[in-house]
Amino acid sequence: MTDPNKKQIILAAYVGGVNEHTLWEAPGAGSQIEFDTFRHVAQTAERGKFDYFFLAEGLAVRQHGDDFFDHDIVGRPDTLPVLASIAAVTEHIGLVGTINSTFNEPFELAREFASLDHLSGGRAGWNVVTSFDAFTGANFRKGGYLDRDQRYQRAEETVRTVKELWDSWPEDAIVADKASGTFIRDASVGAFEHHGQQFDISGRFTVPRSPQGRPVIVQAGVSPDGRNFAAANADLIFSPFRDREAAAAFHADINKRVVKWGRQRGDVKIVPSVNFVLADSTAEAREKEAEIRQQTFTPKTVRVLAEQIWNRDLSDFDLESEIPPVEPDLESGRFVNGRTYHTDRNTDVAQLREYSQAHGGLGLRDVFIATRGRSDFVGTPAEVAQALDDFVQEDASDGFVVGNSVVPSGLDEFVDSVVPLLQERGSLREDYDGTTLRSNLGIPVPERGSTTPAIYA
Repeated sequence: MTDPNKKQIILAAYVGGVNEHTLWEAPGAGSQIEFDTFRHVAQTAERGKFDYFFLAEGLAVRQHGDDFFDHDIVGRPDTLPVLASIAAVTEHIGLVGTINSTFNEPFELAREFASLDHLSGGRAGWNVVTSFDAFTGANFRKGGYLDRDQRYQRAEETVRTVKELWDSWPEDAIVADKASGTFIRDASVGAFEHHGQQFDISGRFTVPRSPQGRPVIVQAGVSPDGRNFAAANADLIFSPFRDREAAAAFHADINKRVVKWGRQRGDVKIVPSVNFVLADSTAEAREKEAEIRQQTFTPKTVRVLAEQIWNRDLSDFDLESEIPPVEPDLESGRFVNGRTYHTDRNTDVAQLREYSQAHGGLGLRDVFIATRGRSDFVGTPAEVAQALDDFVQEDASDGFVVGNSVVPSGLDEFVDSVVPLLQERGSLREDYDGTTLRSNLGIPVPERGSTTPAIYA
């Protein structure tokens, strides 16, 4: 039974693959594009009383040097049709999709997510992202890309305009006439007009008010601009912080900003993406986690990661036995296109070399295995359940987006062994309390017509 004196843990699940962490050849691994994969993960998560199922999005086939980037999946179906299909085979779990605000227009975004919300009975969420490069933009009519400040300006106005469209229908806009069987609509229903720096539009919105008031808005951002945007506009934030101290500092900072923008502390939920390794004993779990890292950092994976850091072709170097002696190429365009790289290349290379020298001259693959790709929660189911619970109760987060190295079957172990222990601790529901994603997350329904300040105007 849930404990009213404890924070309830938010849980989300996703289909991995757009990364280096998926074990393609592991037992239980399956297709990355067949519907059975998405259905299995979503239904498993719903069995575990998770709050939502999440899909990332890739708008371009990534490029490695002059070739296609075959290290990740390609050909994944479009996000919204997948989520609409999942809505038909689930009853409670939320459906959150990543759709880009740089290349999509407010009317289509509002219409698509409002439609998904009606089809699912109030379970839709939009993860708002921006595009960072001209490589992706080349696939679109407008081409190119926006500078960082312009991306946030467009994203903010996009979200604000989408909310205006969602709010253009009052809750009681449709009235059934029992005598004639027709609907009576007020002449002003759906009318909208928006004039701003990014959009100058007017017309009539076609989809009635969302079953949950508005679909849930999700965002990720660590920079000051990103934090302000999320605190002012989002209902839920993806946090990159898994270290408890750093995560708690981020949680506190976001809540201060939330209050600054006229909202209540706790109105915005914060969830980091984490993975886990489970076994019958702590020692077995650690051994299993070490094996996973060995399997993860294949020679091909190491080369791709290294060439992203060095920004050059490293095929002439033996990455099993050395750290490339060349310096990063800071002048050329991206050697790996379609992937972000946020940190300083020179600093990263220096740290890799320092670790290698301090440990007897390790090759790059062994340095990666030792320093990267560690799982966040490793141990017995009881140890992992306690660690997750402590993390949330100490306000380092409000929950987790749970991933695993094996797709789609990797989540089953977590649901079967960890979820019951979280329920015993009173930190996770035994059944769904609400009927919408917003109600299950404990996020207030926004007042119709309510707006947030234009912080990037």
